[in-house]
Amino acid sequence: MADALREQQLRMAGHIRDPQANPPPPGIEARRLAVYRQLFFGNLQSLLAGSFPVLHASLAAEHWLGLCEDFYANHRCQTPLFTEVGGEWVAYLQGRTDQPDWVAELAHYEWIETALLLSDAGAPEHDPEGDLLDGIPVLSSLAVPLAYAWPVSHIGPAHLPSEAPAEPTLLLAHRGADHKVTFSRLAPLAHALLLSLQEQPLSGREHLAALAEAAGVAASAIEAQGLALLHTLKAQGVVLGTRRG
Repeated sequence: MADALREQQLRMAGHIRDPQANPPPPGIEARRLAVYRQLFFGNLQSLLAGSFPVLHASLAAEHWLGLCEDFYANHRCQTPLFTEVGGEWVAYLQGRTDQPDWVAELAHYEWIETALLLSDAGAPEHDPEGDLLDGIPVLSSLAVPLAYAWPVSHIGPAHLPSEAPAEPTLLLAHRGADHKVTFSRLAPLAHALLLSLQEQPLSGREHLAALAEAAGVAASAIEAQGLALLHTLKAQGVVLGTRRG
């Protein structure tokens, strides 16, 4: 009995997800199955449209519907939480190489705000008065440097780019003490420094020396500018201080 019930449930779920590829379970009216599909798929569409309003408005209705139907039918989410479906949608779009490249980037740009708003990450252990040049700067868990090939902050229904600009869009997403998420444009040096802070535990001086070497200039050429940048980032709450010990 239990196996038969499970089989019927699996067939029903498969049919609701993709009625074209999965026959309905026996004994259930087609009208009722259509109601179930409309309920479940409608909820998913509403969730995605609310979470990605710019992407939803920028795609033709049939294009959006086709993506939602394929996501619903074929993507296997790795989380049962509704609050994390947005991340699954981003991962799905990143795998859809048949779409314009800006689609996945715009989705990620819209999603990162929600991800930071819902994050429960605490502040890493740090010394707020530490020396940012000789100590190891600590980056806030709620600060994310971003780089996009497309101008995601300007894409919308009235502006759909046909080709990526020559320069990438470099941004910082940060949730402040007021629990508001802000986006700010970054200069290449600031973006490179934030990535370096994110990736490796070096002193501020070592971070700047590595960036200078990558740029083919002497460390002294950017050290003063880099130190000023570190202090600005600390004043903004993006850099918290230095590692203890």
